[in-house]
Amino acid sequence: MSGEAEIEKARRILNGAKSLAVFTGAGVSADSGVPTFRGSSQDALWGKYDPQVLASAWGFQKDPKLVYEWYSWRRSQLARVEPNAAHLAIARLQERSGAVVMTQNVDGLHERVAPAGARVLRVHGTILEDRCMRCAHWEKVDLNSPPNLRMCLECGAGYLRPGVVWFGESLPEDVWEESQQAARECDAMLVVGTSGQVQPAASLVERAAGARAKIVVVNLEGGLLDEYATAALHGRAAEVVPRIVD
Repeated sequence: MSGEAEIEKARRILNGAKSLAVFTGAGVSADSGVPTFRGSSQDALWGKYDPQVLASAWGFQKDPKLVYEWYSWRRSQLARVEPNAAHLAIARLQERSGAVVMTQNVDGLHERVAPAGARVLRVHGTILEDRCMRCAHWEKVDLNSPPNLRMCLECGAGYLRPGVVWFGESLPEDVWEESQQAARECDAMLVVGTSGQVQPAASLVERAAGARAKIVVVNLEGGLLDEYATAALHGRAAEVVPRIVD
């Protein structure tokens, strides 16, 4: 856990911000029981599964049933988890300051607790919806009863796939443009639970720092983003974030 002086510095930054942005990754959901993708944890998903097979259009085209069943398993896991203290603290920040949340997470946990009208920008899409491989059709998914692999009823020409951004795919253009604008215009950014290894999403931190925003980084351990940090705190998000918000 980081020292009290660093925590107090982070509090002053958040409380003094006129335009606050929040950027989160898998570490913010780890205390809810959602496995992270990278890192040293035994639950890190890319230590168990090949991302080129399970998170790529190529893998889906090769074996759509395998890939879709893996996402059905992930959805059944998410049905059993709840937002943790870090999600709740970030929601209080949104209510208090109007902060925009930009997240790499596809789990929908920020959205569950965000105040009405608050902005949550999902730069890597969402696992809560399916989209067609061929047309513009989207469908919401019930996590408590995940559907099976199926063809799109709208066009009849393509399978429905999870609405997440896979390796080699572009980020949603409108969401990415809004996220870049938020990073450019904020005077402080809270960064929680991300390794900084996934581009271009991680460039949002560099963009904010380049615009002279103060950066507060909360991660389980030190990483690439600490070089941009005005305050860097190491510990579990569910423990650290409430301390610097309240």
